[in-house]
Amino acid sequence: MRRFDPTPLYRASIGFDHMADLLDRVMSSDLQGPSYPPYNIERVQENAYRISIAVAGFSADDLSVEVKENALLIAGRSQDSEADRQFLHRGIATRAFERRFHLADHVRVTGAVHQDGMLHIELVRELPEALKPRQIEIQGAAPRQIMREDAAA
Repeated sequence: MRRFDPTPLYRASIGFDHMADLLDRVMSSDLQGPSYPPYNIERVQENAYRISIAVAGFSADDLSVEVKENALLIAGRSQDSEADRQFLHRGIATRAFERRFHLADHVRVTGAVHQDGMLHIELVRELPEALKPRQIEIQGAAPRQIMREDAAA
């Protein structure tokens, strides 16, 4: 496996140190990550996103959504008592899961809805006023005052 060297990025950028960590995490993680439960990530609007996770067999009480620092953690714990059930075929998995998403700066979770076997998590990116583009006024130089030693005398 090749390792990505972010050194050229530092020559033309300032404050992107965390990008190197992010790229390193992506490159070093197993590309065949867990596939259960399946999920979609979609852009709903320019600064609004939705994560939809297929959680068939889970009730809203079995699911938890937690945001800690810049990480979104979705977990499902099956509380179904299967001791008295005998399956001839079991195709619906209700095993416990934990799915983790890394959130960019200024992205916050606004809500979660469990409906029709799907868990929809709404996210929005809110850029602070200080990070929005702004025009900087260029001022002309003031006329220079020439001080003469003989004028002072």
